[in-house]
Amino acid sequence: MAARRAYAAATLALLAAALVLSAAPVEGAVSSCGQVIGYIAPCLTYAMGNAPKPSGNCCSGVQSLNSAAASAADRQTTCNCLKQRAGGVGGLRPDLIAGIPGKCNVKIPYAISPNTDCSKVH
Repeated sequence: MAARRAYAAATLALLAAALVLSAAPVEGAVSSCGQVIGYIAPCLTYAMGNAPKPSGNCCSGVQSLNSAAASAADRQTTCNCLKQRAGGVGGLRPDLIAGIPGKCNVKIPYAISPNTDCSKVH
């Protein structure tokens, strides 16, 4: 039963990502969680533990998201979205999610964790 719920949650997450990907992210600003998910959707396979490392598309998305999140407000929006997703979607492994920026050689000014205080991100 738990496996079925995890599968359903993962399927829902993939469907949501597919819907978001149908609209291209706007470069230079991050105004919604949907935009954040659009950038990082290629990371889902790795974040679920189904790939040994983040894909090239995943890293490109992370790099683009980091570039787009230029203001403190953008970084806080991104942080809040990642924080919610890291702890709230079944099948995703928070330990893997937290390591994606480092594996993609992207430095971000906060940890991706359910415990991060995004209001302190600047």
